[in-house]
Amino acid sequence: MSLTVEAPTFARMHRTFEATRLWNVYGRVAQVVGLVIESNGPNARVGDVCLIGTHGGQRIEAEVVGFRGEKVLLMPLGELSGVRAGCLVEATGDCMRVPVGASLLGRVLDGLGQPMDGLGDLGHHETYPVLNTPPNALSRKMIEAPFATGVRAIDGLLTLGEGQRVGIFAGSGVGKSTLLGMIARYGKADVNVIALVGERGRELREFIENDLGPEGLERSIVICATSDQPALVRIKAAFTATAIAEYFRDQGASVMLMMDSVTRFAMAQREVGLAIGEPPSTKGYTPSVFALLPKLMERAGAGERGSVTALYTVLVEGDDTNEPIADAARSILDGHIVLSRKLTSRGHYPPIDCLESLSRVMPMVTDGNHVGWARDLRAQMAAYADVEDLVSIGAYKEGAKPLADRAIRNWERVQTFLRQDKADPTPMTETLDRLRSLADG
Repeated sequence: MSLTVEAPTFARMHRTFEATRLWNVYGRVAQVVGLVIESNGPNARVGDVCLIGTHGGQRIEAEVVGFRGEKVLLMPLGELSGVRAGCLVEATGDCMRVPVGASLLGRVLDGLGQPMDGLGDLGHHETYPVLNTPPNALSRKMIEAPFATGVRAIDGLLTLGEGQRVGIFAGSGVGKSTLLGMIARYGKADVNVIALVGERGRELREFIENDLGPEGLERSIVICATSDQPALVRIKAAFTATAIAEYFRDQGASVMLMMDSVTRFAMAQREVGLAIGEPPSTKGYTPSVFALLPKLMERAGAGERGSVTALYTVLVEGDDTNEPIADAARSILDGHIVLSRKLTSRGHYPPIDCLESLSRVMPMVTDGNHVGWARDLRAQMAAYADVEDLVSIGAYKEGAKPLADRAIRNWERVQTFLRQDKADPTPMTETLDRLRSLADG
């Protein structure tokens, strides 16, 4: 679909006029403890943005994160420099909003939706609220169409659907970013919205230039909040990306939302929760972490018109896919792709452990033949895994297990099918032809 920059309209200008406040309400900073600012007033809601005026003339944005007695608890969306007791706190009466529109394509934004690529103003005419509710469950379209990624292992054995939400589970340095870049370049989406949450500053340009490339960037919007930025900014980066994806979905577009990583998003929320006095629970994570994950992930998916197909990476500690955040994410998402460090060490790319991975909507978006071929190939891989040690030492006797015999004969062809260079995308039709050949053989 074609996306054009929307011109200002009278209706939009009227809405802006109606939203303009005719008076200001102020409070005063009482104390600052760590990253939490306590103020006497103003009368604001949790999630509202307030402006703190410093004596240097600056205005620092802060968000209401809770209350303690009659005190308002705020956390800054930036640095605390210049804030002292007595500073005026002004309520804006609204949550944070981010610019949206086709002019964002090809741009790199910070966690608050502001440009950080030095290419000038975004030229937008509309904003979307960062905090929003998921679409009504009964108004969502059914997931019926496959989403081609160009990756044979995914398209053949873990076929995704338009509007599906999938987790990519892997330890550090296994190849999550490379896989995301490949799907962003070759996936069949109108728009890519990519959120890099808590990333190393060094990795931003590497991802954009090496993994994403000019071809992927021209139809992508990248939102980045590096690990040195305040916890609240890292949290907002995830919600900013989701809000931008929702805008394009509402225009009827097919959107691919990628987030790397949910684990760092959860860690940022843990920082906020502990700072305002929340008790830690599972492995130090506060209850608000597990309450916030579904509020973030349920906003993706199919809408009434367009769809948001979402990939969330989950950084598992010690390659343990059952740790708390991984377990919580898996229970919310519609499938999981597990990347194996063992395969990475063998030079097998992409290192997808197909036997441990699952797409819950694959039967809904593929025909019976495709499902049968994928099931047959999985059976061959499982049979080979059962006798792999015997084969490696030459102790396996042919004829003991007919399925294992076939798997051994086909093994090199199976590995060739599953291995793929990041610059070598495969169309869905070719993937299915090769999958059928492996099943027939």
